[in-house]
Amino acid sequence: MNAVGRPVARVDGVAKVTGAARYAADVQVPGVTHAVLVGSTIARGRVTAIEVSEAAAATGVLGVFTHENLGRLPRPRPQDFLPLQDDLIRYAGQPVAAVVARTLEQARHAARLVAVSYRADTPRTVLADGLDAAYLPPQGPDGGDNVYVRGDVEAALTSAPVTVEATYTTPMQHHNPMEPPATVAAWDGDRLTVHESTQNIAGTQEGLMTVFRLPREKVRVISPYVGGGFGAKGTSAVPRIALAAALARHVGHPVRLVLTRAESYTGNGHRAASHQVVRVGATRDGRLTAIDHTLTQQVAGIEGRFVTSARITRILYACPNVRTTQRAVALDLANAAYIRAPDTVTSHALESALDELSYALGLDPVTLRIRNWSATNQQSGVRHGSNHLRTCYERGAERFGWWRRAPRPGSMRDGDWLLGWGMATAAHTAGGREMAGAEVIIGVDGAARIRSGTHDIGTGTSTVMRQLGADVLGLPMAEVRFDLGDSAYPQAPASSASATVPCTGAGVVRAATAARDQVIALAVADESSPLHGLPPARVRAADGHLFDLDRPARRTSFRDVLRRHGRPLRVTSPAGEQMVQAVSTGAVFTEVAVHRLLGQVRVRRVVGVYDPGRVLNERTARSQAVGGVIWGIGVALSEHTLTDPHLGRILTPNLSGYLVPVAADVPDLDLTFIDRPDPASPALGARGFGEAPTTGLSAAIGNAVHHAIGHRVRDLPITQDKVLAALA
Repeated sequence: MNAVGRPVARVDGVAKVTGAARYAADVQVPGVTHAVLVGSTIARGRVTAIEVSEAAAATGVLGVFTHENLGRLPRPRPQDFLPLQDDLIRYAGQPVAAVVARTLEQARHAARLVAVSYRADTPRTVLADGLDAAYLPPQGPDGGDNVYVRGDVEAALTSAPVTVEATYTTPMQHHNPMEPPATVAAWDGDRLTVHESTQNIAGTQEGLMTVFRLPREKVRVISPYVGGGFGAKGTSAVPRIALAAALARHVGHPVRLVLTRAESYTGNGHRAASHQVVRVGATRDGRLTAIDHTLTQQVAGIEGRFVTSARITRILYACPNVRTTQRAVALDLANAAYIRAPDTVTSHALESALDELSYALGLDPVTLRIRNWSATNQQSGVRHGSNHLRTCYERGAERFGWWRRAPRPGSMRDGDWLLGWGMATAAHTAGGREMAGAEVIIGVDGAARIRSGTHDIGTGTSTVMRQLGADVLGLPMAEVRFDLGDSAYPQAPASSASATVPCTGAGVVRAATAARDQVIALAVADESSPLHGLPPARVRAADGHLFDLDRPARRTSFRDVLRRHGRPLRVTSPAGEQMVQAVSTGAVFTEVAVHRLLGQVRVRRVVGVYDPGRVLNERTARSQAVGGVIWGIGVALSEHTLTDPHLGRILTPNLSGYLVPVAADVPDLDLTFIDRPDPASPALGARGFGEAPTTGLSAAIGNAVHHAIGHRVRDLPITQDKVLAALA
């Protein structure tokens, strides 16, 4: 039986639930010391004085470091901000000092003794207040220009029989993975080893190579387990990791730096707030003629990172005239970072605008989207390897019972609850930057070990890569081991942008294919083998055996082939081959209930049908869909980071003030897959998928709220106060 496609349980599941898994902060390094950061209490200004003598004299303290004594370090990348390099304050919570002590308690105590004086300036922290100062950054977040145009948008909008224009806003949001950011940095002479909770081993290694001017062989990054990342533990975390390594070099001991939950709100990035204006034109029968989408987002005042793009608007629907404009507003806040499903921001605006268009046309929202479905990437002009989005619409509508929907807003009720049904398209780019490297070692016992410098951030990578390797090699899963989380293994791209399955999966398939073919070559060349002299094309591998395709009883085992060979077989496939970026899509349908007196919104049902290409593991894929939908509920109804507009400080740096969905907020979820291989994917037809289920959900909920109450809330999240204002 093939391993791929089966709902195999996670191979690391037992280790995680029993506590046997060792995360970065759990690593025991002899002589390890502890670092604690001191954060700025102002958001804009300069440090005028730092008094560290009392802290330095405290018990167990090995050093107190500031911009005055840490030393200058090169930036990992031009847009990165390295702390403790100058006296300028860029955001509240910015590290201004670091204390290293023999115990964590000693470091915390000494950190409270550091006295910092500032010259404070008035910070700029509100996106809406800075829209007049919006500018076009030199390069977009996806590497292209920040203004994209095809056709004549203004002429098409002017001539369109039906047009809609609306403004949508989304707030700052934070990642909140279960495991906090953690680093253990240790030097052995000029060799640096970092145990890190990272979703970008290669990027972390390269950043540290730059900061400390070291060759690749002198920097090792180890990360076998990651307790969630969501974008917080990518390349944007390298400055913090470099700081830990610099502290370790100064004190001459390994250093452990673990951020508190509150520190992660300023030290690990966030989803930038956005202001979006969408104009849409269509014919009276619902054919899109023009889309104009202007996205404005916050960036840090200095060294700002620009991360959200309007690419889905450019790619998804068949529309001849499209313009997207991506602008930035510089604020005195920490750098933004990628956060799970960055396309959620722009898809919310696009899918909400299309819902508004459907009402202006008097056309069903599903029919409108089917009418504008495209088999082609509208930006590149390249046909999608596969695109079963129309099937997603049709199957999702049937499972939901969509066609029983009463079109008039406010016409569906359940006592004091107003019921609303809404839908939207889920769509997210599906990785595909470059193929990962992988190594396959088949031992004399016939068992295989596959290695790649990738990561498992909770998505099931360890499991599905083992399934892929087993199927390609023709071995049982029990005979295949997959090792990851070490820069000593062949290089792999970051686990971001839904890239792991298409990129690492493709690398595993390529290396395993080459290894299998070498085993076959050994078998047919061996005079003592039952397969001796056969053309290799006639030999197949399955269940740990090689057999003659024409005479299946003529066979030998991997174990026998390798024993006769007398030594392990090793195949390494390097990274680097460029891949075509794909898109994973779906259709999501929601039912909400809105209390007519209290303004409370409850999500009662979610039906999602998705097209991720081939489903490698239904269990882990569904887990990703469930997590994405839950996140989408949070985006729609509760998640937003509150910042003091005068002081620039984050007011909700914890999970008691930053509200994520809990079990009571989540209904039963009906989530299914089309499960048809994408012939363009070298990962056995699978595409990246983990981020797609979050996209579209907030729009589907917002569209359902409008259907329930007859008023549209265009400012996320859709909280009770906004609903009550709309009802009033």
